[in-house]
Amino acid sequence: MDPILPPQAVALDTAARQYGVLSWDQAKHIGLTKSDVRRFVRNGNWRRVYPRVYAVLALVDATDPGLRLRAKAMAAQLALGEASFVGGRTAVRLWGIQGLPEGDLHETHMVIPARGTQRHIAGITLHTWKTRPEQVTTIDGVLRSATPQRALADTLLDVDRETAVCLMDSALNKGLIGAEEIEEVERVNWRRRGSVRLRGWWRSADGRAESPLETRVRLVCVDGGLPPTDLQHRFFDGRGRCIARVDFWWEDLDLIGEADGIGPHGSPRVLARDRTRQNALQLWHPSTRIVRFTWGDLNRPEYILATVARHRA
Repeated sequence: MDPILPPQAVALDTAARQYGVLSWDQAKHIGLTKSDVRRFVRNGNWRRVYPRVYAVLALVDATDPGLRLRAKAMAAQLALGEASFVGGRTAVRLWGIQGLPEGDLHETHMVIPARGTQRHIAGITLHTWKTRPEQVTTIDGVLRSATPQRALADTLLDVDRETAVCLMDSALNKGLIGAEEIEEVERVNWRRRGSVRLRGWWRSADGRAESPLETRVRLVCVDGGLPPTDLQHRFFDGRGRCIARVDFWWEDLDLIGEADGIGPHGSPRVLARDRTRQNALQLWHPSTRIVRFTWGDLNRPEYILATVARHRA
């Protein structure tokens, strides 16, 4: 016979299955009292996240942004009830779709059945979008979320073109939506405010882009009349072995373009690999030139265009 665990141990097990958070109703059902909860909070073991929702600090992984996001979303779901689910921008981040600005991370976007069914809770943005059952799924058996397709559709309505194409590129690149599902995503937004402008933006999407920086540099070049010939273009040595895959390739200019984000290109190991790759390119393709663009260059798009255009000569 399994031993009967004390309520505190059961509470820890419950929270562990919910990314480190649990509700007062769950704690009460387990057998804990209000005095127990107040003591845990006073001793610094638990922290109140929302009304009647607590984080067990020993179980919350502060070093993993993905787990932190899931913990916040789970806490919001516990605060709002089982009918609620993660939606919009928070669901987009939850699915790993890249391209949103970092400024809105403090807000958790949740969808509830009907307006007025819940009072406002600080830190939670409520939406009452009509959603079909098949547009909602469950993550890890506990966290309810809009599907990637539905989350993307809702988020695209209130972002600018560059951000929208970044999100489209990322969703396509990660396989979260397929090219055949674009029409369905558009159908979700049919007649919703902001949907008309989206129809042209999908034509600018390209799932070969591997980062928002690549997407934004590409859009600058396309808008400036200098679209790359190819993305993720491969170069080969004399034996037919692939020696490099580059972000942008302008065949008529014999020009390679690279988008250098701060993170991926900053470690010594990656820097060494990039140098080795560049040396191999110059050895086997000596006439080819390489230009590099960073996030800072997006503040001066004329510089990006001039850098590419000057190789026409």
